[in-house]
Amino acid sequence: MRKLYDFTLSGNCHKVRLMLSILNLEYESILVHLREFEQKSPEYLKLNPLGQVPVLVDGDTVIRDAQAILVYLARHYSKEDWLPTEAEAMSKVMQWLFTAACDIQQGIVATRAYHLFGRQVDIELATQKAHDTLKSINEHLVGKQWLELERPSIADIACFPYIGLVGDAKISLLDYPNVAAWIERVKQLPGYVGMPGL
Repeated sequence: MRKLYDFTLSGNCHKVRLMLSILNLEYESILVHLREFEQKSPEYLKLNPLGQVPVLVDGDTVIRDAQAILVYLARHYSKEDWLPTEAEAMSKVMQWLFTAACDIQQGIVATRAYHLFGRQVDIELATQKAHDTLKSINEHLVGKQWLELERPSIADIACFPYIGLVGDAKISLLDYPNVAAWIERVKQLPGYVGMPGL
């Protein structure tokens, strides 16, 4: 049985739960109590030396980092459907995984953490970064249903949760109608599962 080391309010954990559900893969969710710093325990650090969630254990395979887990699931269980192997198409999908790990993390995630968890961040800088990212994605989605490939891919799954959680970051999508429409399309995917805030 696959095991997902998980935290309910984590958008990074949610993207993995979402991909597992879309692929109809059974797994056991193991809650990691972040507020008690369970992710820093010696036992957990054996799974992920960085002390972060999520971690996926699939038989003898242990994968840390949400984006890496998405790549693993897509290549291992769906062949070409969610992550193509052709160089240009793969590159276009992968660039969005870096957007999820960098731009979305520095903007929307940081702003959400400030408002939801009281984390100390430069809120003005993070909020501006969030708006810059949303504006860029909104413009990219003009005339498009999905971020790349004219079909859903792990690009969409990687970027979706935290963009969908912008309300927690006190950010409105009124100026980003293409992003709002894209969020609704993701929610209509077969196997979609939600989380608090979505």
